[in-house]
Amino acid sequence: MRIGLVTMQAAEQRRYVVEVAEVLARAGHDVHVYTRRDEPTAPPAATAGGVVVEYGPAGPPEPADDEALPPHVDEFATWLGQQWRDWRPDVVHAHFWLSGLAAVDTAHALGIPVVQTYHSLGSVRRRWYGRAEPGTRERVRQERALGRSVDRVIAQCQAELSELIRLGVPRDTISVVPSGVDTELFTPHGDRAQDGTDHRRILAIGRRSLPNGFDEMISALRWAPEAELVIAGGPPADRLADDPGAQRMRRLAEDTGVADRVRLVGAVPGGELPTWYRSAHVYASTAAYESFGMPAVEAMACGAPVVAYAVGGLVDSVVHRVTGLLVRPHDVRGFGTTLRRLLNSDVDRLAYADAAADRAQVRYDWHRVIVDLERVYAMMRGAPG
Repeated sequence: MRIGLVTMQAAEQRRYVVEVAEVLARAGHDVHVYTRRDEPTAPPAATAGGVVVEYGPAGPPEPADDEALPPHVDEFATWLGQQWRDWRPDVVHAHFWLSGLAAVDTAHALGIPVVQTYHSLGSVRRRWYGRAEPGTRERVRQERALGRSVDRVIAQCQAELSELIRLGVPRDTISVVPSGVDTELFTPHGDRAQDGTDHRRILAIGRRSLPNGFDEMISALRWAPEAELVIAGGPPADRLADDPGAQRMRRLAEDTGVADRVRLVGAVPGGELPTWYRSAHVYASTAAYESFGMPAVEAMACGAPVVAYAVGGLVDSVVHRVTGLLVRPHDVRGFGTTLRRLLNSDVDRLAYADAAADRAQVRYDWHRVIVDLERVYAMMRGAPG
């Protein structure tokens, strides 16, 4: 099958889409990824892992936040139409809402069906983060229209399914397919990051920037006095000293009296992440919302039990009292005491760790997820577009 994957988003989000594409290519599909050119030297087309990656115009060829991209959707859509006249996909799968806006009308004009994965929703961010970000109202309106225009919508978890229905997307056009994890890379077996400390390690990961929620995790550390908190993410380690988010967290750690047990290690290359997961006694998440919660699933695949707020995709991936423990959102004291109890019980912690690795292997291994995606694509192949 010819499959076109579309993403206008930043390089870090694009890496996920390319990973999906490579797994699809290994399964025998002809896959092209269409993405935004965000650097002047990006090649017009590059082939890696059996996948053709093509870079198209959408504003200046430089990195840009999502908020700066809406004015360039039409430009990207025009370019997509040109590409699809030369190589026509059987199905287009758009990732993130802006990519869907660029793809849907262009694909349908050529008779190509469109599958949409949002990854995050404006309505959810507005509710969970307690603020209306610039352009949120227009984003919600566009997401609603997009969900009614595409041929199929993929929700990554049950919470997203419910949110999409509230948004007005017809239930019979939604399939639930989670993200996948590379269980050959993320495995309990292998090297561990060394630290030279005797503390039990709580690990937290932030992917793009140091996000909200870490403040609550630092505060919760008061109730887990034998533990250290390692936070990976944000800028590279050599730029942490100048990062406002890192400065704020260090001040909070000092004010809370836990500065000697909080360590910020900055951005960690993807290939090194498994060593950090394997070094953790517990993986923790105090995010106000997780549309899927990929770091938690990666941690589970590496044999780390998870303690997390019961939000979004974490309610699906973390089986309470089987692969970890779920805590009521924003219950900082409850989160801290839950961490303490689990860290003090090796019997429970090791049982959860084994179950977590098993669940990641059985439910979230890419080979299982790709089978689910292939079913959706096959269903759409005969759609009128």
